[in-house]
Amino acid sequence: MCGICGVVVAEGREHPDPGSVARATSAIRHRGPDHGATAALGRCSLGYRRLRVIDLATGDQPVENENGNVVVVFNGEIYNYRALRAELESQGHILSGAGDTPALPHLYERHGDSFVEYLDGMFALAVWDKSRQRLLLARDRFGKKPLLWTQLQDGTVAFASELKALLTFPSVGREVDLERLDAYLTLGYVPGNRTALQGINRLPPGCVLVVENGVATVSRYWQLQAKPRRLRDEEWIAAVREGVLAAVRKRLVADVPLGALLSGGIDSSVVVAAMAQESTEPVRTFSVGFPEARYDERPYARAVAERFGTIHEELLVEPDAAALLPRLADAYDEPFGDSSALPTFLVCEHARHFVTVALAGDGGDEVFGGYERYRAHALAARFDHMPGSVASATARGLRLLPAARKEPRSAPFRAARFLDTLGLDPAERYGQLMQVFPLELRRSLWTDEARHRIGELATGGSLLGPPRGAGITGLQLTDVETYLPDDLLYKADIASMAHSLELRAPLLDHELAELALGLPDHLRLDGSTGKVALRRAFAADLPPQVLERRKAGFGVPVARWFRDELRDLAGDVLLGTTARSRGQLRPEAVENLLREHSEGSSDHGARIWALIMLELWQQRYTSDATSTAA
Repeated sequence: MCGICGVVVAEGREHPDPGSVARATSAIRHRGPDHGATAALGRCSLGYRRLRVIDLATGDQPVENENGNVVVVFNGEIYNYRALRAELESQGHILSGAGDTPALPHLYERHGDSFVEYLDGMFALAVWDKSRQRLLLARDRFGKKPLLWTQLQDGTVAFASELKALLTFPSVGREVDLERLDAYLTLGYVPGNRTALQGINRLPPGCVLVVENGVATVSRYWQLQAKPRRLRDEEWIAAVREGVLAAVRKRLVADVPLGALLSGGIDSSVVVAAMAQESTEPVRTFSVGFPEARYDERPYARAVAERFGTIHEELLVEPDAAALLPRLADAYDEPFGDSSALPTFLVCEHARHFVTVALAGDGGDEVFGGYERYRAHALAARFDHMPGSVASATARGLRLLPAARKEPRSAPFRAARFLDTLGLDPAERYGQLMQVFPLELRRSLWTDEARHRIGELATGGSLLGPPRGAGITGLQLTDVETYLPDDLLYKADIASMAHSLELRAPLLDHELAELALGLPDHLRLDGSTGKVALRRAFAADLPPQVLERRKAGFGVPVARWFRDELRDLAGDVLLGTTARSRGQLRPEAVENLLREHSEGSSDHGARIWALIMLELWQQRYTSDATSTAA
């Protein structure tokens, strides 16, 4: 597991300064504290940092083919590397070391740009083809590993695993893109291929980018598709169980200590159950919880740990704002409003004291159909005949109940939000179910100048687009293309690699995902129960209280924090001189938001968190930050 970066200058320009790549490499040392190097290759310069996980003694990078014409830096793990090495060696290729990375330049030699289709794993990589003077970047199928890039006016292309490394290159700008900030406030994360800084892009999952003759071209090599089979229910269940076991089995290969993040939900519990079955030694598990019982999943995690005899570690989270929020803002170098990043960050930090690799349950909801919003979206379609005036009046009536205003997890709150979506087209309905700041609230929040620069404000539907197909499958594919890579996988990668911990996500094995997406609807959702096939496949393994739990999410008690411990901090950050001087948000609108929340008339906890993380990000990573520092 590593972090990578590099730069390619246009033909005829001065070769890159090796020092600039070394500085970029140093900025992501946390991704790989065990080794680092740079390679000057004429017009191209590559850098990397390594966390040693496999082939500890001989697996350093960059790697090249026999004649040195193809050079690769790589971030990730290739789980089928032994088979790939054996095939290449049978064809006469001479591979160094014993790990996965040395196979890559030879695969490129043999298969060209399509070599990535042979890789089973998680990765972000760069290939410099000296003979053709071309750079190829590639990202894994689901986007587990990040990769950002930019092309400057002089034709130079720079790339890196994290924004903080890209920003060390002197010519890379730090101007915010207010349109993307509006998208961030809408969803709580920056969606799509553009970042919150102008001109800096993400390489989409399942894509390659080729830079040749000064032209950068992005093309897709994989897209998740359902592969339906004609199976009886019991055959589907057996196939799901074997698919999960196989996905976990291949992710247990490591030459360093390995464990699992255990939340007490179905997904991570299934992963631990499979690990216990596939491992010869007790599994190490790590959980995080809060003092508030309704947000504390430790009892469920403890039940799973006891069932499988794991070596279990627990961490209790209490807010220490002065220490934690700046650390989080430093790590997340793009605006990120998902408050579950905090416990994820802390449990990864705790786990790293004991292991170097951890398996997690990421992707289970998207792959097996677990989100409540899938049921809400399908149910709303059945009520399209209800007049909008009736739905709105009923929602207003529900919001007279305190729980419908103050507690997002309550039934009245969810029912009122559901009623608000009736009568909307499918794209807007799903987008509204996903949004953090609704359109009218953002209209009141932005200043006139900011709104002029943004143009038309986004809606959740316009950002996510229509469902990628009919029924539950279309919603799952929408999440796989949007929420999964841009929120969940970004959160997991940054939180883990900030502490030099490698996370693996067996439920996002691409063959398992193709199988699961072909499940009949009743094996995904059945009434109020989601992930039916996954539950049934591991029903005999899990404690009843875990098996029967409804989807809870990784909740964080931000509502109470911003009324108690973090109340003053929220005002200081959002209404201080630095925030006001930006001219982006109306101070009176922010004050109103904080007041409503503090008085308890509304729950704006998630919104306040998103605003704080946006402001802290701007203080650290934008052009305002550099001018202030100067």
